[in-house]
Amino acid sequence: MAGLSLRDLEYVVAVADHRHFGRAAEACAVSQPALSAQIRKTEDLLGVVLFERGRRGVAVTGRGRALVAQARRILAEGQRLFTLARSQQGRLAGPLVLGAIETLGPYLFPHLLRPLRDRYRDLELYLHEGRTAPLLDLLEEGELDLVLLSLPVDRSGLTAATLFFEPFLFIHAPDEPLARRRPLEIADLASERFLLLEEGHCLRGQALALCGLTHGSGRRHAAGLETLRHMVAAGAGYSVIPALAASPDPRLEGLVACTPFDDPGVGREIALLWRGSDPRDAEFRAFAGFLREIAPAGTRPPRPPEGG
Repeated sequence: MAGLSLRDLEYVVAVADHRHFGRAAEACAVSQPALSAQIRKTEDLLGVVLFERGRRGVAVTGRGRALVAQARRILAEGQRLFTLARSQQGRLAGPLVLGAIETLGPYLFPHLLRPLRDRYRDLELYLHEGRTAPLLDLLEEGELDLVLLSLPVDRSGLTAATLFFEPFLFIHAPDEPLARRRPLEIADLASERFLLLEEGHCLRGQALALCGLTHGSGRRHAAGLETLRHMVAAGAGYSVIPALAASPDPRLEGLVACTPFDDPGVGREIALLWRGSDPRDAEFRAFAGFLREIAPAGTRPPRPPEGG
């Protein structure tokens, strides 16, 4: 044990992530010969070849996969040691990795960053975007500290603090007849002209559920919200868009319009999630409270729980 350090494990994980000794060395801020030597030392100490070196690059060996996975867990626990020490100081400080779903992060982050930097001056904030399931996996594995996403979430061991309710808007061509319908119900959109996001976006499932649809076969799909907006502008159909993403693009003036639904409950609850085992629970609850205070225009306070 004395011959193995956390730094050695960082080198191992870096090579596994980058699949390249040079890029791993750069990420670890060491020379490639130094990193290669430490990898060889670690392999000799463990008695296992961790990496297969070939002309096509570096690959983790079959026997090395379990050891690399364990190295990740050890590094995560080492980070928890410092996290626990900081939590005893009663303040949220140091590195913090905040993830958000792709249909929220690009539109919410610009609103949050200045207030967060003013309030949490000792925080080293890192941002990450992705889709719901991969974000939750990274949160559970300790790669992310906090995640912003829409409820509900079907994962155990996580704590959620609801921040605000974000309405959905009907996004359409300016001459779309449906936009003049009163009352305008989201179920009215259930047709082949209803554009959807690709599989993996929680907004896709929410839109289908709100429209009373069980699948999206035969409908055109968009990789992200901006592509969906462009598809509407191109005349491909119509869709729903979260309020924070609905800011007009002057380049699309006259091609796209947004109309609110008559039902104020058409939208999604946005929440901040963290691991229930994280020792910074009190700090995260305060952090969520601050995010609730600075919720952006166009959103509403979270809805009270049913029966509450």
